[in-house]
Order: sequence, then structure tokens, then C-alpha cells
Amino acid sequence: MSDAIERLALQRLYSDHHGWLHRWLRGKLGCREQAADLAQDTFVRVMTQRRFDDLRQPRAYLTTVARSLLIDLYRRRSLEQAYLAALAAQPEALDISPQTRSIILETLLQIDTMLDGLCPRAREIFLLAQLDGLSFVEIGRRLGLSSNTVRKHFIRAMAQCLLLVED
Repeated sequence: MSDAIERLALQRLYSDHHGWLHRWLRGKLGCREQAADLAQDTFVRVMTQRRFDDLRQPRAYLTTVARSLLIDLYRRRSLEQAYLAALAAQPEALDISPQTRSIILETLLQIDTMLDGLCPRAREIFLLAQLDGLSFVEIGRRLGLSSNTVRKHFIRAMAQCLLLVED
């Protein structure tokens, strides 16, 4: 399909459904400005992900894309709130710059995304080993698994982490 036809298809999709999507998002978010931003992000994602001329149910597709972006937004907010609460509990001497805070938040989001990519068992084993400092034997007792099984799950989780770090 030529660029001109693709551009017209996107224009039509945008003009036919942007107002509806903005209203839908405003109802979910309760904020006109955030809804406008998320609606724009939705169309940017649609534009970069697929051809829009063959959508049979454009509102269903836009809703799916927007819902995914909403989940990302809520996850980011949740992580940010948890981070800010932990930061507020720290002594004043640990006050950090806005740039450092931004880097830390971005790192936390990357870790969260990496952990989401693990199977539940591997994620639990990885967190027990890394955060709680438990040995494979202790994790195995706690989860009712052999230490060999725990080791295999941990190695898979660590391999996934290393792959993501390399990217």
C-alpha cells in the first residue's frame, strides 16, 4: 500500500474515532489532559504497529491498545508511589536529585518488566534468592521443591535477566 493511501487510512481512523477514544479514556482517568495524552499515544502505537486500513472493528482495537497503555500508566504510577513512599521513609540525608530519581524509577520499571517476563515459579525463586538471601535449599524447603529444581529455575531467571541487560 502506498504511503498516501496509508496516510489517508490513518487520517480517517483518527478523525472517525479520536473523539470517542478521548471520551472513553477521560471516563477511565477522570482527567481531560491525561486522556488526551493517552489517546495520542494510542494512535502513535497503532501507527507503528500495523496497517489501519483493514481494521474490521477499529474501536475494539483502539480500546485494546489504549487499555494496554492504561495498564502501563497504572503500573508506572504504582511503582512511583511505592518508590516515593520508600524514599519518604528514608532519612533526609538521602535526598536525591530529580535526575537520579528519574533514573531509579526507570530502572525499577525495567526490573518490573523483566520480572513480568518470568514464569511465576521462577520469579518467586529469583526474588527469594535475591531479596531475601535464601539459599536454594531454604527456598526448596519453603516451596516444597528439590534444591536442584530451585537451581534450574534460578538459572533460567538469571539467564533472562542477563539477556535483557544485554539488550
